[in-house]
This record gives sequence, structure tokens and C-alpha cells, in this order.
Amino acid sequence: MKKENHMNATKFFRTAIATSALFVGLAANASAAIVTWTGDTTGGPTVDLTPFDLEATAAHYAATSFTVDVSGEYSFLLTGTFNTDTVTLLYENSFDPSDVQTNFIVGSDDDVTFNTSSFAAELTAGTTYTFVATGYDNPSFGEYSVTIGGPGLATVSAVPEPATYAMLGLGLAAVGFTARRRKAQK
Repeated sequence: MKKENHMNATKFFRTAIATSALFVGLAANASAAIVTWTGDTTGGPTVDLTPFDLEATAAHYAATSFTVDVSGEYSFLLTGTFNTDTVTLLYENSFDPSDVQTNFIVGSDDDVTFNTSSFAAELTAGTTYTFVATGYDNPSFGEYSVTIGGPGLATVSAVPEPATYAMLGLGLAAVGFTARRRKAQK
């Protein structure tokens, strides 16, 4: 009996260590001095950018919220596979696609090529910012990559896709099923 309890305790501690390592890895990846994420504006919501003297009356966009934990200057780079020009926009507190000038801080429509845009901005720790990836005109959309670098950790608030929730639900159901099965076998 003692040997069986020892084996169960060993399995428990191995599982606990593996779970802890997983969460430490996830936490380390969620915040970093340089953060990169990818997305696709194809088929996304649209926004009128004519108030910024751009040609887009219905540009597809993707908005991502984030915070930083250290105030200072941060650099932003958007690289896209858009068929024309990429545009980056940064907002403080919130982004309202029906009023693109409210809360606007800075933006850029070109860098080295039409498919890159970049800028630098002073950010305040704890403030929520929204980064918008979009195009210069209506047919400008596609896959993109955003990189933020600066003196502190940036935490991106990504909204999980429905498939992520489905996978989480299936995983939890499997854990519950396994626990019930083991309990029934004892």
C-alpha cells in the first residue's frame, strides 16, 4: 500500500511540475521587451480613413489592444503582404472606427517599402493602447506581422478565436472524463 501511495505522489508531483513549467513558459511568452504578433485583415471590418487624407473609404483593418509596464519610447513595425500600401495607427484608451481621429496618437503609411510602416511613440505604463493594422486604400488588405520593442514589457490582449475555445472545452471535457473513469475503476 505504501509503495502505491508513493507512486501516486510521484505522478502527482511530476504532473504538478510539468503544469508549472507550462504556465511559466506561457507567462514568459505573453510579456517581453520585444513582442510580435501576426494576423490577417482580409474580410475584416472596414474603416473610413479619409479624415487622415488617405484614399480608403472602407479599408479592412485589425485592432489589437495592449499595455506596457514601463513608461518610455516604444518602436512599432508593421510588415504586410498587402497588394498595395500598409498603414499603422495607434490610439490611447480606445479605438472607435466611426470616429478615427478620437484618441489618435500617431500613425504611418510608409517606411522602406509600401508593405512596411513604422513609428515610435512615448507610452505610459498601465495605459491601454490600440494598434490598428490597415491599408491605404480599399483594396489594401492581407496578412501582416507587428513588432513592438521598448524599455519594458508589452502585454498584448489577444481575443481567442472560437476554435481556441472549442479546443479548451474539449481538453477540459477529456480531463473530466478521465477523472470520472479513474474514480469509477477504484
